[in-house]
Amino acid sequence: MSQKQLKEAFISNLNGTSLLEISAGLSLAPLCLLCRGLLLILYYLHYGKPVSSRKYSLLLDFLVLVSPLLFSCTVLSPVIFFMPVILAAFCAGIFSKIYSQRKREARAPFGQIVKEFQRMYLDPEYIPAITVFRVYVNVLTSISILAVDFPQYPRRYAKAETYGTGVMDFGVGAFIFGNALVCPEVRQKCHTAQPRFSHLARQVFSVWPLVSLGVGRLLSVKSIDYHEHTSEYGVHWNFFFTLAFVRLAASLLLAIFPRHKAWLVALALAVLYQLLLSTTSLEVFILHGSDGRDSRLGFLNANREGLLSLCGYLAIYLGSVQVGLWLLQRRASVRGWLGALRGLALAVVALLVFLQLCQACTEPVSRRVANLSFCTWVLAHCLLLLGFFLLTDLALVFTQLLVKGPGVPCCWKVVQPPGSSKKHRVEAVPVGREDKLSQPCLISAINKNQLLFFLLANVMTGAVNILVDTIHSKATFTLCILHLYMFFNCLIMYILHAKNIVLKFW
Repeated sequence: MSQKQLKEAFISNLNGTSLLEISAGLSLAPLCLLCRGLLLILYYLHYGKPVSSRKYSLLLDFLVLVSPLLFSCTVLSPVIFFMPVILAAFCAGIFSKIYSQRKREARAPFGQIVKEFQRMYLDPEYIPAITVFRVYVNVLTSISILAVDFPQYPRRYAKAETYGTGVMDFGVGAFIFGNALVCPEVRQKCHTAQPRFSHLARQVFSVWPLVSLGVGRLLSVKSIDYHEHTSEYGVHWNFFFTLAFVRLAASLLLAIFPRHKAWLVALALAVLYQLLLSTTSLEVFILHGSDGRDSRLGFLNANREGLLSLCGYLAIYLGSVQVGLWLLQRRASVRGWLGALRGLALAVVALLVFLQLCQACTEPVSRRVANLSFCTWVLAHCLLLLGFFLLTDLALVFTQLLVKGPGVPCCWKVVQPPGSSKKHRVEAVPVGREDKLSQPCLISAINKNQLLFFLLANVMTGAVNILVDTIHSKATFTLCILHLYMFFNCLIMYILHAKNIVLKFW
């Protein structure tokens, strides 16, 4: 076989992994975030000031936030279930050291600290878990799209051919979920006083970069004869087109139906689509083509996976809009967010139970078809990951309360209670030091230019595959390439962030 055929075979005919392994993997990013926050608090406790060096801040962020994920999906994947335990134990050790080294004046009985913590008010204008979720989905996707071409990346993590739950299958759905959390309908930018369809023109304009990127990817892949997995989206379709069309279709539906009923529209769409899959020959057509022999003649036949799976992705998007609206409900106090965490936990349990019923009564999870089981699985694990990030943020707020120190970058800011004469002033920060809260932060850097980060990752992935025989690479070489690739991507975002450059012109 040619090099192209070898690489296509390398990422084809796979079956995914277990839900338990994916859940264990999802806990790593929040634990890395917690570890980094605790290290910054410990540094402040020792030196009396936050880390101000951009160079050391970038190095710390990369080594703690990104590097463990690279190792966990390559050489450490055989011990993936031990990784959360090791990271949690490390975090517990740092917390214990912070607790024992508090300043004398900051010490108080633990029960009193817990009560004070529950009464604390958090900045209601910014929910860091949403930002961190979107950034980490981008980071994990960027790692996987290159790592999957190396033998050290477990085949069970790659996209499943027909049925199954691969890590990369989840990444596709999580990207849709993350986009919906910050869409204009969630951020209430579509005002009821305006004509109901007035914002659609703006949405058409806003998605042209995605369409352009989709066309650019199509032309570049075909022109250089780059290897591709046709059964993912089809011959001409790709994920950029899916992102664009799902957003447009969702905007149209949310102009017709009330936003607060988005979950009902999502449920109706997913169930109706599943009924069509189960009671007609639609699924056979998606999997095997019109002639039953995987024909790719005609545009619909050639791109059947990408075009017909739009129904499932649209259901995920609409369900995620409902999650976004729920998250943005005003809960200023820690007590309110602890209640929200309980709500998320119940939703995850309910969705996982529903997922078992779906798989028993209909069919297993299929990203290729985007069936009801796939939609349910994606929403359940996205809520699980979001809940992990919320829990991490609250743990860091509690630790900040212990030491009366400054805020951790990309973590919740503590504010004065409503009615206080000093509204929105950050507590536990000495006068004149509030500006130091804007410390260098890799998460903020990537968040400012997320689409550019994803595009850069795609371009560099192509370049590496053209220049390197990835299939026969040794472990040491693979880790070096992946670390250089991710560090370069992060460095570009960090430099743009330092210069306050946002490359967005639409």
